Amino acid sequence: MANAYFTIQRPANDPFKGYLPGSPERSELKAELDKQSHEVVKIPLIIGGKEVWTEKTIPVTMPHDHSHVIAECCLAGERELKMAVDAALAAKSAWEDMPWEHRSAIFLKAADMITGPYRKVLNASTMLGQSKTVFQAEIDIAELADFLRFGVWGAQEIFKEQPSSVDGIWNRQDYRALDGFICAISPFNFTSIGGNLPTAPAIVGNVAVWKPSRTAVLSNYYYMKLLQWCGLPGGVINFVPCSGSDMSQYVVSHPKMAGFHFTGSTAVFQSVWKQVGENIASYSNYPRLVGETGGKDFIFAHATADIEPLAAAIVRGSFEFQGQKCSACSRAFVPESIWPQVEALLKKHTAALKVGDVQEFDTFMGAVIDKASFETCKGYIDRAAASPDCEFVAGGTYDGSKGWFVQPTIIRCKTPTYESMVKEIFGPIVSIYVYPDDKLEETLAVCDSASPYALTGAIFAQDREAIVKMEKALRNASGNFYINDKCTGAIVGQQPFGGARASGTNDKAGTTLNMIRWVSAHTVKEAFCPSPAIVYPYMSEK
Repeated sequence: MANAYFTIQRPANDPFKGYLPGSPERSELKAELDKQSHEVVKIPLIIGGKEVWTEKTIPVTMPHDHSHVIAECCLAGERELKMAVDAALAAKSAWEDMPWEHRSAIFLKAADMITGPYRKVLNASTMLGQSKTVFQAEIDIAELADFLRFGVWGAQEIFKEQPSSVDGIWNRQDYRALDGFICAISPFNFTSIGGNLPTAPAIVGNVAVWKPSRTAVLSNYYYMKLLQWCGLPGGVINFVPCSGSDMSQYVVSHPKMAGFHFTGSTAVFQSVWKQVGENIASYSNYPRLVGETGGKDFIFAHATADIEPLAAAIVRGSFEFQGQKCSACSRAFVPESIWPQVEALLKKHTAALKVGDVQEFDTFMGAVIDKASFETCKGYIDRAAASPDCEFVAGGTYDGSKGWFVQPTIIRCKTPTYESMVKEIFGPIVSIYVYPDDKLEETLAVCDSASPYALTGAIFAQDREAIVKMEKALRNASGNFYINDKCTGAIVGQQPFGGARASGTNDKAGTTLNMIRWVSAHTVKEAFCPSPAIVYPYMSEK
């Protein structure tokens, strides 16, 4: 064993590439997009480091061209999920015993591959499979590398934490992986989150069974293959696309499930929490439940707000990646005194947005992820069109004939509690309530209480006293709060991401707050000069 202390410097965030006309990265990515769009990838399960093929498969299509198949993915059933759990548990001892520096090297190598020669592969698969524009894919993949680097560094910082000692006593603390395996269920919207959910626990010695989203499975598969190439031992992470019901029945219910790492809907997370609670006596440990769930993110403007940045924040925050970011602006509050100027800018900016094929680099918005999402957005638009409480400022149209396209839509609502002002939509629809200037306090209270979520929020004001008042009123309404900026764009290490209330457990991804959930502290006291005494001095009568 090595007898040196190995240290990892605090990482810097990976810089985004510009993909400007004539740039090498633009040419490389376009070539990769062309390659991937002309092939159909066969995606197996990966269990115990080996490919497992099943008869049950699903097609993977481009959301912006839903007749275009880019992959065929195997689905796990009862047999394969039980195999995955067994493979994870079989790999656990050797993986946890692997020296820290060697475990770390796997993930640091993967990060360098992601930001180097593998960047185009993950960017292209994210663009085609999840309908992200080049910039949205770029920030996603850069974040994946950040998660790996900051995860390794964060684990190191946890390991440094030691108890105090006194003369004759040496107290020390080590950090064990959890006793069992981690169940990771990831969403479609970020390749980075898909990669991070099984990886963060693995960095500190855990093993995982990973259910990727069916609609992000191509980019997630490429990431899994990269981890294998970087030396991840078989069984440490088991890649098993499957149904949610099967995952719940055969994995979540397993007595050795020690942790659950999740990003997705509030309803699913609550159902898992309920399942764990109902079966708590059957687990060998109390499972750690870590989740980032729904949101109804807001931008709240004061009368002193700078108009142009406010309008830009609403447009970008609402419509980048079709409003399918956990942090996307979904409701806004604007005072009457500045609404005419804000409205004019919103109409202007929204009308200029190109919606279409993400392989065309002048596209601002692609398609929503699938038919179910399209139908949800369509329902909200149709009901708003029929409601006397709503009027369209922009958009209000959709077309699912070729791709799942929903035009960027702005709805002005006469009441701050209309359904699109309080329910999560997860699409390119933002609802705005125009409030009387003299009703600031009352409207702040509505913003805080009308929705059950508390993920992200932003305020716009130039008046510092107003900023203080608004920040205080909305202190518990979000886990990530922005002043004079849009409510999206959190960066690992800079704005640790996560929310509370119905938005999750607020275990900030990419930080020690998240990493510490995946370890179990073990405290050791060693006495150098143990006492032979039985009685204590105070027991003497003299």
